[in-house]
Amino acid sequence: MTLKHSFSPLPCGGRALDLTRTQVMGILNVTPDSFSDGGRFTRRDDALRHAEAMCRAGATLIDIGGESTRPGAQPVGAEQELERVASVIEVIAAELDVIISVDTSTPAVMVEAGRLGAGLINDVRSLQREGALVAAAATGLPVCLMHMRGEPTTMQQNPQYADVVAEVEGFLVERMQKCAAAGITSDKLLLDPGFGFAKTHEHNLSLFKRMELLHGLKRPLLVGVSRKSMIGRVLGHEVGGRLYGSLALAALAVVKGAHILRVHDVAETVDVVRMIAAVEAAE
Repeated sequence: MTLKHSFSPLPCGGRALDLTRTQVMGILNVTPDSFSDGGRFTRRDDALRHAEAMCRAGATLIDIGGESTRPGAQPVGAEQELERVASVIEVIAAELDVIISVDTSTPAVMVEAGRLGAGLINDVRSLQREGALVAAAATGLPVCLMHMRGEPTTMQQNPQYADVVAEVEGFLVERMQKCAAAGITSDKLLLDPGFGFAKTHEHNLSLFKRMELLHGLKRPLLVGVSRKSMIGRVLGHEVGGRLYGSLALAALAVVKGAHILRVHDVAETVDVVRMIAAVEAAE
């Protein structure tokens, strides 16, 4: 029996996200330097074809990112980020029946993405960049808040926690309060524990083991561990060999109550989710 809490459908622009079952979010990085697929989908037509394939495989959300946030990644300017994502958002919104998530921390990108058809803001910095709270509120879109300390350039430099779960929870509570003060109500918020962001290998494993404690925040959980280094550390595989480890964590995340799985390998993850759902629906 999974531990998932039930929520009403989440309005995402012109579409609604069903939160009564686990949804699969396909990753579409239009960056030259993302850790797993950097440079593969920088052309609009390539990005559209990949989005089409992920939709056919069962993705109900496509997460489009124009700024890599891998450990050590350098920030990019708003103009460059927007140049990377705008045409991709526009063509996917026109061509595909899917919720578009924009993976950004940049206020100008949030606003323009909403105008072009995005239905969700997915911000690894939890709206901490100057102007981000105001911009996100202005779009009226739901927001995913993620836990991270510092910036991608510095986040892996000796992160320390007395209790990683309690401190992640405390951070998310504080960001939810900031959102409320800016006019973004809690029913528009998703939460991401931030695996791989300002956390050691041991922190990631401990946080995953006790992730269900975050259900006390009473918001849907998004989990993104696909192909990440925590899998590589355990199994000894490079990025291209981490499928089975990713699927193991996807299954465990479903059991622990995740509402959205953010993944590279959509078809395989959808099979995992469907199989678990079939068992749970049996008499």
